[in-house]
Parts: sequence; C-alpha cells; structure tokens
Amino acid sequence: MSITPQRLAEAGEFIDRVTRWATRREDLAGLLLVGSYARGAARPDSDVDLVLLTTDPAHYFADAWAAELALGDPLRTRVWGPVTERRYALSSGLEVEFGIGTPDWARTDPVDPGTHRVVTDGARVLHDPLGILAALLARCRP
Repeated sequence: MSITPQRLAEAGEFIDRVTRWATRREDLAGLLLVGSYARGAARPDSDVDLVLLTTDPAHYFADAWAAELALGDPLRTRVWGPVTERRYALSSGLEVEFGIGTPDWARTDPVDPGTHRVVTDGARVLHDPLGILAALLARCRP
C-alpha cells in the first residue's frame, strides 16, 4: 500500500512549517529530516522524523514550543543516548518525532556509530546555520 497524495502533502506542509519556525530560533544549531520521508520512501504508517540540535535542550522538554507548532500533547518521551525523543500526533493522526540533542550529536571526529546509522538511513538538512549538518552528511557519505 502506498502513501496517499494527501498524507504526502500534509507531511510536506508540516516539514515546511517546522523549517520556517526553526529559522526564527536563535538556539537552534540544526534541524535534520531523517528516515523514510528524507529518503523518499514514506509509507502510510510512516512518521516524520526530525533531529533538532539546540544549545538549550531543556527548553524542548517542556511543551511551550510544541504549542507554537500545534503538536498537541506528547505521546512519549524516551532517551536514546545523546538525543531525547519527543513523539507527537497531529490532529490528523500524522505522527512526528523529534530527536532533541545538542550540536555535539553532529560531531565528525569521530562520527558516533548511532549518528552514522541515522544519517546513512536517509537525511536531508532543513536548517543548518553553522554548517555542522552539512559537514556531518559529507563525512558519512561513502
């Protein structure tokens, strides 16, 4: 079963909205789309996966920022090494997951094996004011 054009458009609009929002945030060092949407292989049950790198991760463990993006209440929070997952469901049912971490997640000397796995599974830079995500992707390319 393939993803509907409506769901694909909804995901694209959300990605555009969060990208515009990120450009207004001085604390954000990067925003990276990863996973199936980044590699153009989304299915009907795919979520939108984002890595949000910030100098103030604690800010994103509260929900004021989520209200700015109309994310609703978090479905779950999990710690995965250097990032903390915050998963939300939009009113339409589309799930979005933010992996929140510091810019150190994108370090290239050396690249963390978990980071390398995430990036090589599909990644598209959405916001990179310091160039750290571009450097990470370049380092992870074969």
